[in-house]
Parts: sequence; structure tokens; C-alpha cells
Amino acid sequence: MAINDPYHNEAEVAATAAAAAADNETEATADNEAEAEAEEDTGAQVDPIVKLEEVAVNTGEEDEDVILDLKAKLYRFDYDGKQWKERGAGSIKFLKHKKTERVRLVMRQSKTLKICANHFVFPNMTIKEHIGNEKSCVWHASDFADGELKAESFCIRFASVAHCKKFMETFEEVAESQNSKKENKAAALLDNLSVNDDQKGQTD
Repeated sequence: MAINDPYHNEAEVAATAAAAAADNETEATADNEAEAEAEEDTGAQVDPIVKLEEVAVNTGEEDEDVILDLKAKLYRFDYDGKQWKERGAGSIKFLKHKKTERVRLVMRQSKTLKICANHFVFPNMTIKEHIGNEKSCVWHASDFADGELKAESFCIRFASVAHCKKFMETFEEVAESQNSKKENKAAALLDNLSVNDDQKGQTD
């Protein structure tokens, strides 16, 4: 003989309703995922609203040839504080002008490209190893990096001794070449004067 248990029947009904709700939720989630995939797979191409054009950037180095290009960290001496202060880390170059053949030293910071050093290399300039550090060297120059000519003392540090030596050798070679150029120019002026004097004597 069957016994009707109202509590038992209510529990079964609740369980059935919960199972049905879970099935409906699963089906709704699957439908949403299918719709999202369909939207992604449309293959439509949207043109950009604003088209950017390439702009040529003038660095001021277009008329110069690179003699040497190395990575380093530059310092300048603060005479007020009597200490070395970091100027920036980046690429330091010797640049030779294609027409005048004058050589300048230029260094820019890696990320911002801000100029850390910018000066010509003259015949009377010297460079020497920093005391106690074979990877560093020091020199003096009239620098124009800040937009005005200032007497600066620089110290530069490289990742290796080889790079430091290469930089010093190139610095000395450039200074010597500028000296030779100055001497050649003076000799040419003297030759020109001699020719003019000879022509004048013949005329007299």
C-alpha cells in the first residue's frame, strides 16, 4: 500500500526545478558564447578614423658621417657641489662633417634622445683615463648641449675596458687630424702668399 509523504514530494519537486534551472543557465551560456564567436569571426575590416602620415625627423646629423658609435654613461663635474653628477646614458658618437671635415662629439640619452654632450674636438684637447677605473676616462670641452657654450669637465664610463680604450684612441686620432688640417690650411695660406709675392716682384 503506497503512503503519500507530502514532505518527500516537495523535496523531489524542488530538486527537479533546480535541475531544470541549471540546464537553462547552461544553454543560455552556450548561446552567448556562440554569438560572441560569430561576432569575432565576421572578418570585417574597419578602417582607422584618423590616418597618421610619416614625418621626417631632422636630427642635425644628416650631413655627417659616423666615425665611432658606442654605448656609455656620461657624467659632468659639478664645481659648486664638488662632485660628479650623472648626465645621461645612451649612445656617444664622433661625427665628421662631409664638407668641412670638422668633427664633433655628440651623445644622446637612449629613451628621450635628449642631448647630453655636443662639442667640437679641437687639436689642443686631451683625454686621459680616470684614476682607479680602466673603464672610464675624462676630458674638458666647451660644450653646447644646453643651448649655450659652457666649459665642462666630462667623465664617461663604458661597459668594457676595450670600449674605453677605443674611445680614447679615436678621441686622440680626431684631435690629431684636426691639428693636421689646421697646419695644412696654414701651409696653403703661406704658399698663396708666396705666389702673390712672386707675381708682385715680376710686375715691379
